[in-house]
Amino acid sequence: MGAPQLELASVRSGYGRVKVVDDVSMRVETGEIVAVIGRNGVGKSTLMKTVIGALPTLSGAVSFRGTDITRLDAARRARLGIGYVPQGREVFARMSVAENLALGVRVGDAPRPDLERVFGFFPVLKKRLSQPAGSMSGGEQQQLAIGRILAGRPDIILLDEPSEGVQPNIVQDIGRIIRRLRAEERLTVLIVEQNLALIRAVADRCLIMDKGAVVAEIEPQELDDPEAAARHLAI
Repeated sequence: MGAPQLELASVRSGYGRVKVVDDVSMRVETGEIVAVIGRNGVGKSTLMKTVIGALPTLSGAVSFRGTDITRLDAARRARLGIGYVPQGREVFARMSVAENLALGVRVGDAPRPDLERVFGFFPVLKKRLSQPAGSMSGGEQQQLAIGRILAGRPDIILLDEPSEGVQPNIVQDIGRIIRRLRAEERLTVLIVEQNLALIRAVADRCLIMDKGAVVAEIEPQELDDPEAAARHLAI
């Protein structure tokens, strides 16, 4: 087996002296959709920030396409092809949709703007180009946040709680778009999510986190059983 697209080996990270992610090892293959699930506060978002380089790796290694990127900052990781949509979307509210998308192109270091590709997935953005991002609905802002990353033409995208604050019908749309991205472009996705319906709809496999560590791997279908879901997620 060749090198996975993303690999973590015994990674530890946190905030200052507070260790949050503890000895996490995982592989994500090209074209895979892997979900990281678990209770609130177990380190899922910290893990994503560590992968993108927003938090330093205290020990262990992060590799992308077989190359060690442990010491690279977030901007250099983005230029390599890692896209990140943080929890809460974090669009630039006073800037227009067009300006937000333009930032995505620069951050991702794409050879040319790929906005028509973005509009193919999120047609509402083409209609809102001159509108301030902060005036859009939560669901539209989430589409913009994902679209901004796609404009940079990444090879893998990290999605942190994309369903948060989004209407159910838009969540379903996001699920369909994630599947399209994998089917049409073989884009790899690492997703942190609490919405079990979305996870069952998109994920190939699920990693369960607890107390900063990956403690189990399950098939998404196992979450159909309420008892199994409660056992893994304490919900």
